[in-house]
Amino acid sequence: MKRHGLHIGIERTDTRFYIALVLVGTLEHRDYEVITPLFDDALEGIDERIVDVFVDASALEGFTAHAMWDDFQLGMAHRNQFRRIALYGHSRWQEYAAKFANWFVSGEVRYFSEQHDALTWLNE
Repeated sequence: MKRHGLHIGIERTDTRFYIALVLVGTLEHRDYEVITPLFDDALEGIDERIVDVFVDASALEGFTAHAMWDDFQLGMAHRNQFRRIALYGHSRWQEYAAKFANWFVSGEVRYFSEQHDALTWLNE
């Protein structure tokens, strides 16, 4: 049995809050059937319209093709709500994914190989 899915939460540092996502395993379409309403609800409950997101993709193995499309659609639905998205991971393809995401969201997306660096950047 392989674990896969996403954990979502809202965390706060000294001066800012951010949405924290932890991606695990290989995400599938059925994961997004659960993820999408949770993410929508998390953004709806936030007073600020421009938010920061910390994505821990260190345990992410990948996406199925359908899940990749779901992820793109989710990002496009909220593309104007992001100030910064910090993607923390350990794979070259994740670094490329962050660069690709910059084309589609209003905020800045950066890849980090160190979690501390990602969180520091979000708090600048």
